[in-house]
Amino acid sequence: MGFSVSLDELLGDEVRRDPYPYYARLHELGEAAALPPTAPYAAVVHGYDAAHRVLRDPVFRVLDADHLDRSGLRWRDHPVIRTLQASMFNAPPDEHARLRQLFGQALTARRVAALEPAILRIADGLLDGLAEAGADGRPVDFMAAFALPLPSAVVGELLGVPQRDRDWFPSRVRAFDAVLEIGPRSFREIRAANAAAEELTGYFAALVAARRAEPRDDLVSALVRIRDEQPDQLTEAELSANLIVMYNAGFRTTANLFGNGLALLTARPAALAALRADPSLAPAYVEEILRYEPPVHFAVRYAAEDTEIAGVTVAKGRSVLVLTGAANRDPRRFTAPDSFDPSRRDNRHLAFSGGPHYCLGAALGRAEGRLVLPRLLDRFPGLTLAEAPGERRELMLRGHDRLPVHVVAPHTDRSVRTVRVDLAEPS
Repeated sequence: MGFSVSLDELLGDEVRRDPYPYYARLHELGEAAALPPTAPYAAVVHGYDAAHRVLRDPVFRVLDADHLDRSGLRWRDHPVIRTLQASMFNAPPDEHARLRQLFGQALTARRVAALEPAILRIADGLLDGLAEAGADGRPVDFMAAFALPLPSAVVGELLGVPQRDRDWFPSRVRAFDAVLEIGPRSFREIRAANAAAEELTGYFAALVAARRAEPRDDLVSALVRIRDEQPDQLTEAELSANLIVMYNAGFRTTANLFGNGLALLTARPAALAALRADPSLAPAYVEEILRYEPPVHFAVRYAAEDTEIAGVTVAKGRSVLVLTGAANRDPRRFTAPDSFDPSRRDNRHLAFSGGPHYCLGAALGRAEGRLVLPRLLDRFPGLTLAEAPGERRELMLRGHDRLPVHVVAPHTDRSVRTVRVDLAEPS
């Protein structure tokens, strides 16, 4: 049997730089495609309807501890994998439902709405810093100065991470998240991820202890109260692991929403001008940015029993690669999917996944985009990229490492000329 889909091609540099031509070729094959028996996945699932089904079908499950045990992986030797397995991210159905319900008690719509003044306050402070750094026309790295610190501070406010500690997180979060990327990881990356997991676990264990001793009006305090009132429903390890995953997911994805969105809009002056003229369009722009350039391009599920998806057989125990980034460009579901169109209707993308594992922080990420994107554009009418965006090579947490911008037009001549005028009468 011949196979028309190559996983090696997906992992190659060309597709990592720009996966969309590869996705377009996949769509010509249907909604799913079988991979060779030697591949780590039985199939790639790239059509919107097929991906939508896999994410919701209880037959397809996340890679839980039982699945990893059957695969023969020594995952318990790695703190980063132990942390992920103790979180909702990879919990089996019953445990996931329990954890989701408990964390949902604390992460309410009211709590997210109450954060809106803090989001605007944090954004305004960072915009002031961006303006100062770029006042003379010098380029400023938008990611370092704004896109990363904004959601990091917001999720810090939500959880109750003290402001003095927030600069400590980004390097550790980046090291931790490296293991989520598709394809093999180097020993150096795994070692760094394990070290980051241990440091993050220690930090949140200490924060939990502090909030237990002195509760505050934050998410950690609320979760500690739930843990202490229902000790048989939430272990200390689960509490710490889920706080780590919530913090990591809460700022990396939103940072990439801002970075990817700014790169898109500066390349489309008409779309940028329309949003600047009418800030009420921001929610639609956020949704289209998420569909067109999602921060997360894939998920992995395994079959708990023999099944099929879009005509492709999947044996019990085999996993499938769900390309949500491709599903968001499916021409069967979206008209002109490769066009950036914030006016499109029925824009139900899969950027936040779907089914039981739909992103718990989706409402917060949307709120940050809706509130902050118009404020950024209003503050800097002359905002432009200082250079072409660099290459992106990740499919998980896909975004720009750097994005230099001009917040004001750069000076053509920065030299200062001094002219001496002598007003004295000649002798």
